Amino acid sequence: MDTPRSTALLLNAAHAIDHMFLLIFATAVASIAQEFGFSRWEDLMPYSAGAFLLFGLGSLPSGRLGDLWGRRAMILVFFFGMGVSAILVSLTVGPWSIAAALALLGAFSSIYHPVGIPMLVQGSKNPGLTIGVNGLAGNLGIAVAALVTGFFVKYFGWRAAFAVPGLIAIAGGIVFARIAPREDEAPAKRSSKAAVSLPRATMARIVLVMTLTAITGSLLFNFTTNGNGQLMRERFVGIVEDPATLGVLLAIVYAVASLAQVVVGRLIDRYPLKRVYLAIVMVQAPMLALAAVASGWLLFALQIGFMVSIFGAIPFTDAMIVRYVDDRMRSRVTGIRLAISFGVSSFAVWLLGPAVKASGFQTLLFAMSGIAVCTALIVLWLPEPARTPAPAQAPA
Repeated sequence: MDTPRSTALLLNAAHAIDHMFLLIFATAVASIAQEFGFSRWEDLMPYSAGAFLLFGLGSLPSGRLGDLWGRRAMILVFFFGMGVSAILVSLTVGPWSIAAALALLGAFSSIYHPVGIPMLVQGSKNPGLTIGVNGLAGNLGIAVAALVTGFFVKYFGWRAAFAVPGLIAIAGGIVFARIAPREDEAPAKRSSKAAVSLPRATMARIVLVMTLTAITGSLLFNFTTNGNGQLMRERFVGIVEDPATLGVLLAIVYAVASLAQVVVGRLIDRYPLKRVYLAIVMVQAPMLALAAVASGWLLFALQIGFMVSIFGAIPFTDAMIVRYVDDRMRSRVTGIRLAISFGVSSFAVWLLGPAVKASGFQTLLFAMSGIAVCTALIVLWLPEPARTPAPAQAPA
């Protein structure tokens, strides 16, 4: 049966919280660096790498506990853990204390994807659309991070940008505990079958493609979402320099790009997954290459373009898991995939500041264009959808 609407609404809100909290630091990093005595934001950025490393590695135990203990209980841990750790970030006094608090935030944030998405799609009649709407919610969280953080930094300081959302997350956990129905049994004990059964060799090929594209997609996602704010700040000098206004512009980029996930979700339910996936990722490379040499309003337009293609590629991995993996083990499979992809891509967050400091955003964007080409080549290796044989004609 479908997830109750009120529970689905809170699960989508949790996705927004998950992405929002991880991007508050990237949006406020310049102000935090100034308070902590750093002359450049790039020098403070590597201190957030632990959050993204644990965001990936924590997916393994999170997925296992989601299947074996229960998804409802894990989402409660997520809400309360995110809230408390965000408040702890707001109380830090130096680079190593904020690194530790952000790492704790990353550990709790690792719960959502391997647990929340399988909980949301269990029994869904249109999983592509469900994943698309959920992706929209998650990426609107990124837009909210850009918008709200900009205003908080300007009017209340960066600490409020963590503390207030932290209190909201705790309130969300209280509401979820009251309205989310209790599970009769852990997902691992259920009897379920995947929507499509494939030979082992084909399934291994799909898992490999799924993992490799998740790595390249996560690299692009982390480079862009953690770097877009500073990229815009650098390329809008003399045009727009107010942090609150830049936050609004960045929020517009993410809000428009987020809509792509709903469109992609609908397409996944109606058309062969490989063709739609390939069409989306082929847009990434030229957009990123053009952005490498653009500035001002042209850059703004290109940021919308490459974020539409990067966000639009996100639903495909979850759609493959829903299609090919039994519900009783989806959290574990998702956890393994995320641990590999986000564990590797956390390197992007650590590298971002030093790479920009050494070579500038132009070199970084050209490198990202190359990563996008690799994604397209990997997607080509997906097996073609099985064709339904035409019915035999009756003899005349």
